[in-house]
Amino acid sequence: MSAADVEDFILQNRDVAERVETFRGYWESGKHWDARREFLLRNMNDFEESNVDQLLSLSMVWSNNVFMGCRYSAELLEKVKEMAEGIVVEDAPVFKTRDEIMKNQQGR
Repeated sequence: MSAADVEDFILQNRDVAERVETFRGYWESGKHWDARREFLLRNMNDFEESNVDQLLSLSMVWSNNVFMGCRYSAELLEKVKEMAEGIVVEDAPVFKTRDEIMKNQQGR
């Protein structure tokens, strides 16, 4: 789903789009929200109304991993990356683990 596809979906599904907009955190920049909103819209149909909190949690896990480098279990990261497949985040930060940094330091 490209940015244009997201906008088309929003225009065609105003009720869903308006509901998703209520999930935006005040701390989220436009770039962060656009990506997380796409994650939510892509996966909304896979979750029943009673499980929307689970979808919101998974969207935050994905967003935190992409934008802040937060680490989670391999199983959880695999799940959210699969759910986010095809979402393009331009200029996403690149994070290195302590082990990667130490390995580079030792190689000097």
